[in-house]
Formats: sequence, C-alpha cells, structure tokens
Amino acid sequence: MSDEEETVTYTRQTKSIHYGSLEEKEKQRLAVGQSSGSLASDAIQAGIAAGNINLTGEVMDLDEDMYNSKQELLEEFERRKRARQIHVSTDDSEVKAQLRELKEPICLFGEGPAERRERLRQILSVIGGDAVKKKKGEEKKTDEEKQKENITWYHEGPGSLKKARFWLADYSLPRAAERLKCSRETQDIPSAKRNAKMQELYKKARSLTIEASQIGDSRPLSYCQFSPNSKYLVTASWSGLCKLWTIPDCEQVMVMRGHNCNVGCMVFHPQSTLTLDPAAANLASCSQDGAVKLWSLESDEPIADIEGHAPYRVSRMAYHPSGRFLGTCCFDKSWRLWDLEAQEEILHQEGHSKPVYEIAFHPDGSLAATAGLDGYGRVWDLRTGRCIMFMEGHLKGILAIDFSPNGYHLVTGSEDNTAKVWDLRRRQQIYTIPAHTNLISKVKFQHDVGDYIVTSSYDNTAKVWSHPNWAPLKTLAGHEGKVMCFDISRDNKYIATSSYDRTFKLWMPEH
Repeated sequence: MSDEEETVTYTRQTKSIHYGSLEEKEKQRLAVGQSSGSLASDAIQAGIAAGNINLTGEVMDLDEDMYNSKQELLEEFERRKRARQIHVSTDDSEVKAQLRELKEPICLFGEGPAERRERLRQILSVIGGDAVKKKKGEEKKTDEEKQKENITWYHEGPGSLKKARFWLADYSLPRAAERLKCSRETQDIPSAKRNAKMQELYKKARSLTIEASQIGDSRPLSYCQFSPNSKYLVTASWSGLCKLWTIPDCEQVMVMRGHNCNVGCMVFHPQSTLTLDPAAANLASCSQDGAVKLWSLESDEPIADIEGHAPYRVSRMAYHPSGRFLGTCCFDKSWRLWDLEAQEEILHQEGHSKPVYEIAFHPDGSLAATAGLDGYGRVWDLRTGRCIMFMEGHLKGILAIDFSPNGYHLVTGSEDNTAKVWDLRRRQQIYTIPAHTNLISKVKFQHDVGDYIVTSSYDNTAKVWSHPNWAPLKTLAGHEGKVMCFDISRDNKYIATSSYDRTFKLWMPEH
C-alpha cells in the first residue's frame, strides 16, 4: 500500500464517530439524576433538622373545589334543560292554582303573569315537573286513610247478646207504636190551640230566674241530674264525692264516698224514687280511673263495682229506658252495654277513631247514639247492632248528644261552639245553632214534648232555644265559672246547672 492510500485510510478512521445507543444515553442521564437527587434530598433533610424548613401537612383542596364547582355547573345545565322541557299553562289562574297547591306565594310584589309563569317553571325544574300530580295523589291517599278510620267494626258477641236483642225488640216496638199514636193525636189538635200552648211554654222559659244557689263541694262540680220524681238532685265532683240534695230546698241528704279521683258522671235509674226499691241499685257513677260503681239510696258506699274499663277513663254513662241495661263511654274508643240483670257485659262496640264521650238512648229504647271526640256521631240500632246513621258536620269533638221525645230529632253539642240538629228520618243535618262563644258541654231536649232545647257552655252560661224554629228564648247567666253540666226536671219545673265555680244553681219560672 502506498503512502497516499495510508493517509486516506487514517483520515476516514478519525472522522468516523460512534454516538452509541439511546438506551445507554438514558442510563447515563438517570445515574446523574439520582446522584443529584440524593444530594438535594440530603440538603432538605439537613434544613428540616436545623429548623429552617417547616412542613405543616396541610393539603390544598383546590382539586376538590374545582370538582364540586364543575358538578354544580353540570347540575345547573341539567336544571335549565329540564326547565325548557316543562310545559306551563299560559292561563294565569291555573298558574296561581298550581303555586297554591305547591304552597308557594301566588303573587310577588311587582310580578306579572309572565314572571309568575317563569317562576313556576323554575320551581318545577327543581322539585320535578310532576310534583303537582304527586301532591294530589298524596291528598287523595290521605282522604282514603281518613275514610278507613271511619269504618265500623262489628265483633261476634256472646249468646246473651242475641237474647238481649230480642228482648229489646219486644220492649221497643210497643213503645214506638204508643209514641206514634200520641203524635197523631197531637196533630189532630187545632193549630191555634197548639200554638197558644207553645207560646205559654215559651213565656215561662223567658222568665227563668235563679231560685237557689248552693256550694256543692270544694272542687268543681262536673255533673248533676234530677231524680225521676223531681224531688232530688245528685251532683258529682272532681273531689271524688257524690252528693244527694233535696229540691227545691237544696239541703244535703247524703254524701257518697267510693271514688278516688274525678267523678265524671252520676245518673239515676229510670224507676228510682218511683217504683224501684231504695235498697237496690238506684244510681250509677263513673270516674277518670275507669271505675264504674252502683249505689243505693240507703247507703253512702257503693253496693257493686262494674269492672272492665280500667285503666281507660269512663267519661259518661246512661241507663236504657227499661233500666235493665247501662251504657258506658270509654276512652279506649269504644262504648259498652251492660246487662244489669245478668251482671255481665253483652256488647263492646268500636266505631270511633277517638274516645267516645257521651251516649244517649232513644225514648223507645230501640236506638243508641254515641258522640266521639273525632267530631262524628253515630246512631246504632240495638236490635240489629248496625250503625244506621253517621253524623258528619262538626269541626271538632262532640261532647253532648240527646234524642228528642218526638223520636226523630237529635241534637249534638261540640267543641266548635255550635249545636246541630239532625233528622233521623232524612238521616241528615237540618240546622246549626251558633249557640255559644266557647265549647258546649251539654245539650238536652225538654222532657215529654221537646218544645225547647237547653245548651250549656264553658262561656259561663246556659241558653234556652225554641223548637222547631231554634230562636233564643233565655240566657241563664249567673255562674262565675264554666257551666259543666245541667239537667231539666221530669216535671219541667226546674233547670239545674253545675259549674266549675263549685256551685250548682236552681232555675225556675217566675210565679
């Protein structure tokens, strides 16, 4: 090889440069980085140890906030999309009606129909376009539940109940025939004579004045009732004592002790002081602890106890016109019928959705009417056991109920301050008496004829109303406290009122 050729070869070799692979280059870079990283880490650790670097451990929530704001933005877009798809009526009255159903203001200050329509659209986009339909469905469901509360439940009774029903039918049918006969005879009386008699009765009612006033007990008097011969008056007190008084002298005859708490009611047997033996059960009483006791006129202690109500309160009771049965009202939402001859409970009837407060029997003895704190009244046929009339109309609980002697009128008194008159023949309400300014505690028709109604109230008065035109005849004002009860004597000469002021008063027409 020549010298020239050698020189060329050398030159080519020196100009050929090998750069190596990328993998080898990366390894070299990482080796340098780890070395520098370890140096940086050592420097940071030294700074922390010297106290020149403080690490608090706090984490910035910027990412979370950005995520939440993004979600809110998406939800707002979705809401606006729903709002565009909701169809709202262009009738302003319909828009207002829908706002009222949603319990929203139907009109804002300075708001026009277009703005109101848009406001409804925005509300529906939030709560859902079918919110109005759902609300109507809920209201319908609520109404159905209320109707279920008023369902009457019938229970299978003992064999003695069937016998009692036959006995009640045999007892009531002749009395009904006699009542209808008397009604026809009354219709045959010339109207002028009949009207003159009523006017004379109304004149006496307008002249009622206080004949006597007597302190009955150290605590409020909850109840009073005249004896069938109108010569005695019994009072019941919250002290647990029951007292017997003469009429019209108002002298105390007997103090009956046996109850341990508030006595709600004490009633006479229909034949007491007439044909019934004084040593027999002439009176019945009930109290707040569910105790029911029977009393004679010869002893100041009870002669028998009727058990089965405790611990529920027994508010009122009433004797059947025959005197054989006793009806009791219990706060367990039921009323009961007791056969005093058989000495057993023959009927335990439910039907009210709240406590049963008072019971009354038809003059014939065929029906029983119950008043409930649920605001409804019911009329029961004792011969069949069925509820034959449902009385709906009072706004609050019914505290008093009574049958008219004519057999087809019924009056109720309520916590809504009104008395309502019902017709059994038409099975409907025929009149509302705006009687008092406070709840009505007692209502009662005049005995024998029923030409007037008396009502008592917690507004401290009792009032007399004519029947059948329901005009006010007299206001009996004289008590300093709530009038809790009253009664009309069998001979229609006296009216007695018992009050929260611990007194009872005797009212009679001026001579």
